[in-house]
Amino acid sequence: MRKFILTLIALAPMAMWAQDNTWEKPEEEPEQEVATKAKDYKYQKYLKGAVTEENGRVVFTKHINAPGKSAAEIYNIVRQYMEKMTKEKNQLSDSKLVVEDTEKHIVGGMYDEWLVFRANAISLDRTRFIYSLKAECKDGSADITITNIRYVYEENRKAQRYTAEEWISDKVAVNKKNTKLLPLSGKFRRKTCDRKDFLFNKFESLLQ
Repeated sequence: MRKFILTLIALAPMAMWAQDNTWEKPEEEPEQEVATKAKDYKYQKYLKGAVTEENGRVVFTKHINAPGKSAAEIYNIVRQYMEKMTKEKNQLSDSKLVVEDTEKHIVGGMYDEWLVFRANAISLDRTRFIYSLKAECKDGSADITITNIRYVYEENRKAQRYTAEEWISDKVAVNKKNTKLLPLSGKFRRKTCDRKDFLFNKFESLLQ
């Protein structure tokens, strides 16, 4: 009985690790993972091509159709959500709207938020994720762009600062054989892509 009770106590922290307190469940790249072919890899969708670039800069873009809606209607919907984003619990105080052009129907924001890699009973692994988000609205559609991506990692220790270009691009985050992500930068790449997909899907659902 004593042995059984000690086992339960040892497992208790692991149960707490599974709790999720952010916009999606944190996860972490296994320290040792064998992948001989890209198609066999657990994180295949994050390999080459997942992070898009324009003129050497990491840029994510999404064209969203909104049939029957005017540019003004789309602008109001998008602006309302982008303003709401600045107040979400994962956002830091610097998050704010910086462009609100009601004539050209363009809205832009600067966001400084937390991306959580792993959270458990004894540790929290996360990074500040800083980026620009812009929406250009027209009759029947919107173009959403995410650019100027930066990270500030382990700020409470010795802060490590990276740009997306030097940290999550194909040439620095994916191995030469394109079979797996590199151990540290890989988790930044995955979480960035997940956040991008979440935002693009959210805007698409709002405009349908």
